[in-house]
Amino acid sequence: MALSRREFLAASAAAALSPYLPRAQAAADSPFALGVASGYPHTRGCTLWTRIATPSAARVEVSWEIARDEQFRDIALRGAADALPAWGHSVHVDADGLDPDRWYWYRFTALGARSATGRTRTAPEHAAATLKLAFASCQQYEQGYYAAYRHMAREPLDLVVHLGDYIYESSWGRRHVRAHGAPEPVTLDEYRARYAQYKSDPDLQAAHVAFPWIVTWDDHEVQNDYANDRSQFLDDPQAFLARRAAAYQAYYEHMPLPVWARPRGPDMQLYTRATYGDLALFHVLDGRQYKSHQVCPRPGYGGSNTVAASACPERTDEALTFLGMQQEQWLKEGLGSSRARWDIVAQQTLMAQADRGPAIEQQFWTDGWDGYPRARERLLRELAGLQRGNAIVIGGDVHMAVVADLKVNFDDARSPVIATEYCGTSISSQGPSRRFVDALIAKNPHIKLANAERRGYTILDLTPQRCIATLRALHDVRDPTSGIFNLAQFITEHGKPGAQRA
Repeated sequence: MALSRREFLAASAAAALSPYLPRAQAAADSPFALGVASGYPHTRGCTLWTRIATPSAARVEVSWEIARDEQFRDIALRGAADALPAWGHSVHVDADGLDPDRWYWYRFTALGARSATGRTRTAPEHAAATLKLAFASCQQYEQGYYAAYRHMAREPLDLVVHLGDYIYESSWGRRHVRAHGAPEPVTLDEYRARYAQYKSDPDLQAAHVAFPWIVTWDDHEVQNDYANDRSQFLDDPQAFLARRAAAYQAYYEHMPLPVWARPRGPDMQLYTRATYGDLALFHVLDGRQYKSHQVCPRPGYGGSNTVAASACPERTDEALTFLGMQQEQWLKEGLGSSRARWDIVAQQTLMAQADRGPAIEQQFWTDGWDGYPRARERLLRELAGLQRGNAIVIGGDVHMAVVADLKVNFDDARSPVIATEYCGTSISSQGPSRRFVDALIAKNPHIKLANAERRGYTILDLTPQRCIATLRALHDVRDPTSGIFNLAQFITEHGKPGAQRA
């Protein structure tokens, strides 16, 4: 598809404004072939990550340094870390002692080799005039190339938020452009190999190099549709928890996560808060580890099902929790005490009600928030009671871009809008049919846009007055050199929940 003149000028302007173009990745035989990354920025530092890719049974000493300039003439911090075989020779450096609200450059040295140079930034301490972030999810390696990340790396961003399905354990879909080349992972070594395959992609590495990331997971980092200790195929719970432990460790080993997130067997603290001055507070959620088992599953299976509301009264059980009661309380307290201009609820999937039924009959998918409507209602009532109108919910998982108004009661047209939802499309994972999307829009008037035809990511541009959401879409995910365009743009005014087309 040819670019229009307007799209060409917009793309040219974005490239001209981009503050940093990542350098080439390390050679395939380099110890840093899996790249470098940073994450979880705060006012005095951030976490630096790499993983030594060359096989070794011994400890490897890795030197690191952070500079105020790309040429490393002005070193701000330096040190050394041990890359241990028990943790896949991964390195997580919680750097502290930097200045707030500025860009830095970092690199690693080990085994006589030097890594690519990464760029990161610290968060503002108090006042922040703007924050520009991208969020993304769902990057099935076989179903498309990561051209979206190539474009993302050239955007003038401050931060990237990844909302899950960083890897896929399973092979599915149609018209694959590349292959996993291995069966579904179960052991730690198998999960490590799957991450290494995904991390070897140069476009994904470029997006990590360019900006700090905040991350959370969804199901495919372990197994499709798992919930807590129950697998999709009703495996023995103890055997499944052993698999979950392997998957959680591999996730930690490959993400720029702080040391406090290091897993302990099948348990891993992932939900957290991150501040960006007084402009934004991120509430980063974990919707898998503590989740109640899905109700009304298909016979002989765990996981999701699509059910008629009248045929599954268990769905409205007050005891069901999407986040776990402890995380629910933590989120309630965090929202209640927030003094940020914007509260960003970063979670895995579509939060708005999505009635999938034909005609008058309502049907709901039980793995998403529609399978836990009372838990969703508890969260949305909390937001309504705060009366701020400043909450932005971001999500992924469903492989389509969705813009929606959030209400306590979606079935009541008079129920007020209390928050805005931007659910991003996938980086590469295939989406539902046009027929499905058209039916979804027809049955759910609070959904203002739904598009499953395009792959890409979403940009949020925050100021104290408004949030501008730009839905960025690839022309062709099967083309590694694909161009990108703006699919749509929406504005949410502070104190006026709901999205309006720009």
